[in-house]
Amino acid sequence: MLKENFTFKLLQNSDIPKYKQLVNAIKDAIAKNDITIGDSLPSVNVMCKTYELSRDTVFKSYSLLKEQGVVDAVPNKGYYVASDTKRVLLVLDTFKAYKEVLYHSFINNMPNNIITDVQFHHYNIDNFETIMNNSKGKYYKYVVMPFDHKKVASVLSDIEEQNLLLIDWNMHSSPSSNYVFQDFGASFEQALTGAVTLFKKYSELHFIYPNYTNHSKESITFFKSFCDKYGFKYKVITNPNEFIIEKNIAYISVSDRILGSFLEQCRERDFEPGVDVGFLSYNETPMKKFIYKGISVVSTDFKKLGTKAAEFITKEKPIQCYIPTKLTIRESL
Repeated sequence: MLKENFTFKLLQNSDIPKYKQLVNAIKDAIAKNDITIGDSLPSVNVMCKTYELSRDTVFKSYSLLKEQGVVDAVPNKGYYVASDTKRVLLVLDTFKAYKEVLYHSFINNMPNNIITDVQFHHYNIDNFETIMNNSKGKYYKYVVMPFDHKKVASVLSDIEEQNLLLIDWNMHSSPSSNYVFQDFGASFEQALTGAVTLFKKYSELHFIYPNYTNHSKESITFFKSFCDKYGFKYKVITNPNEFIIEKNIAYISVSDRILGSFLEQCRERDFEPGVDVGFLSYNETPMKKFIYKGISVVSTDFKKLGTKAAEFITKEKPIQCYIPTKLTIRESL
């Protein structure tokens, strides 16, 4: 029989069908170790009587769980828990190269009994709402990359804090939230100090923050602070059409599209990166060490970010962590 601490609260007015509510409740009980491999489930008749469900509803729930390998059945003895597999939902913004590093780091640190489903919100609130609403009660843990929209917090409010991890960007968190964030502020400014000598080769620093980016605006504030501290002339460019490279200027960009434009313009003007013009790219990717003669980057460690996020699942303990931003110098500066 099920252990005494198993409960099933049927929500009569829920958009989730009753059979799915029962499926989710049993999966949740397994995830929390309220029931374990070998434990029997109540008979269809007992479940109907206890929770006032129809036989069709209970049978449909048990059949679905059996198809998924979660439960099995023995003739004349009933259903029992056959697997302790747990499902985790990982919600990312977009699948860029550096997010792929995060993803693989996270997946590679999951034990065999953890299945990770991945979804992408693409900074679209309707898409985000659909993903989260459809996932309610289906997952053991939720790892979510939030974004700047006023409705995000309310969408996440239905998930218990102990089951939710916010990653990447410090948005919509509270003092009690679980999180693994990168630091777009002080750590970014500190990383820039490692390139002061190289920046002094150039007459000005231009920060390219195109208006289509979703990068944290906090980095602009700390870029200005850095320039003021070290006496650099600077400019912030938000219109990508105004990005026309000039000799003796060093550029810092948060967009890889701008990197492509930079290299193309260098070829057209016969400028040598690291000599005539400088370039520092935000966010490390596996290819940047090979592009041209190597692109200098300022970036958080996305592999470590994925590893720390995995610890939230595997260690089942609260976590609050910032991954520092670091500088990697290559030929482009």
